[in-house]
Amino acid sequence: MKIDERSIKIWSTIGQRATVGMAALELVKEIDELIIVTCDVSTSAGLDRFRKTYPNKFIDVGIAEQNMIGIAAGLASENFKVLTTTFAPFQTMRCLEQIKVNLGYMKQNVCMVGIASGLSLGALGYTHCCIEDIGVLRSIPGITIISPSDAFETVKAMEASLKSINPTYIRLTGTSNNPIVNKADYKFEIGKSIKLKDGDDITIFSCGSMVYESLEVAKRLEQEKISTSVINMHTIKPIDKQAIINAQKSKMIVTIEEHNIIGGLGSAVAEVKSTIKNYPKQIFFGVDDKYSKGGSYSFLKENYRLSADMIVKDILNQLNHE
Repeated sequence: MKIDERSIKIWSTIGQRATVGMAALELVKEIDELIIVTCDVSTSAGLDRFRKTYPNKFIDVGIAEQNMIGIAAGLASENFKVLTTTFAPFQTMRCLEQIKVNLGYMKQNVCMVGIASGLSLGALGYTHCCIEDIGVLRSIPGITIISPSDAFETVKAMEASLKSINPTYIRLTGTSNNPIVNKADYKFEIGKSIKLKDGDDITIFSCGSMVYESLEVAKRLEQEKISTSVINMHTIKPIDKQAIINAQKSKMIVTIEEHNIIGGLGSAVAEVKSTIKNYPKQIFFGVDDKYSKGGSYSFLKENYRLSADMIVKDILNQLNHE
């Protein structure tokens, strides 16, 4: 696939979910066995051109998510490379048993893409916001979980997942005008985190939309003479254990995610560090295990203290009370 600065800028402008369709148009040229199965989201996922160009490689099952997973698993069993997509809560929780049995238990290689996860659809409330998907899927054996930091990493994650032998869930966060985190020469590998910034005092592990926010946090902490590492933990399962081990010399560990603080990235990091002697304190930033009122994306991020300014204030407060 051709990747350059121009395409990265275009993907950034349209956002992660619309990038799915553009990436699919390129990936199908390399992966002839590719078939996309959706639940009435060809427009939402930017797949209209793919649907019109490759009608024999596109299946729309309507609002029938359980059937989508069953069909996808059947196609995968016949050696097709299958990508499924719909809005994140419907892609995961509405068909959770089918994911468990047909993908986890039967080990069928399907790449699931959950569009508009996290808080981006806040105006529609928590029927459409999705703060639970990592937690529910992480307990299913064999499922790989990826949360890309930007639209470019979404493309890399799709490519790697379709070439993987394991069922995968790609969790898309943020909106259009998705900030660029990664450069064109960036090498993506499932299960291998990326250190974006070095620092000695604090190590921040983040995923999805919060990676860019974490880089902003690090800039502000540097102004306070606090040296901060930022690690893009794009793969939550399998987690990069070595990266967590390497961070044990820090004075504090911070996890930042657009997900419930229970069951997500923070929990995955804590599970690893619990096996390491004398590991530093961890602070969890995310959705504080509650459903708030609906609202705009920016409102909900402020409400859960997920803006860079609020995260910095809370980190400094923790440091001052130690």
